[in-house]
Amino acid sequence: MSVMDERVLALAGMVQALRQVRRIAETGEADNAVLSTATDSVFRLDADTPAEVYGNEQAVAPGMQLLLDYFSNSGGDARDDLLPRLALSVMQLERRFVREGATAQKVADGILALAPTAERLGSAHPEVLTALGGLYADTVSHLRPRVMVQGNPHYLGQAAIVSEIRAVLLAALRSAVLWRQLGGSLWDFVLRRRALVASVQSQLRL
Repeated sequence: MSVMDERVLALAGMVQALRQVRRIAETGEADNAVLSTATDSVFRLDADTPAEVYGNEQAVAPGMQLLLDYFSNSGGDARDDLLPRLALSVMQLERRFVREGATAQKVADGILALAPTAERLGSAHPEVLTALGGLYADTVSHLRPRVMVQGNPHYLGQAAIVSEIRAVLLAALRSAVLWRQLGGSLWDFVLRRRALVASVQSQLRL
């Protein structure tokens, strides 16, 4: 797998997680398989390859399809125009997060402390989601710019839903950090767009 392919995997992981953030905020429900992929990735801090962060390449296929839809300006009525804005917000947050060493360390320590519970119950268990959401609120939420999530006020007013959203935002941030570690930058979307699209198509076997 090329460096660009690995970079695209991380990008797909991020947008796939953020699509779940939007879904939870609008409907109060998540796709359980996609949710587990996102939350599992939070605990795989020492994975040997980007693919192992998500379990395997196929686990981020929905994210790959999202990337392809947006690169090709397709998606029709199902297109969520708030998703790219949310992705940009997370990318901007990642820059601040990595510069705030104390905050990053608190997040890492919190994840390590929670790992045995996630191993026992599953990373998408409500107790784990609540703990991850609390960790996000106590650390990342204090950084600027804050990631603002729009949705149905009925669901955004429920503590459990808010914790789940924050947990998945933490997963999206983890993917954004990975993307940057692999050499990704916003310039990719301007200077390497064709290579990005080719990588997405290749990994979707189009």
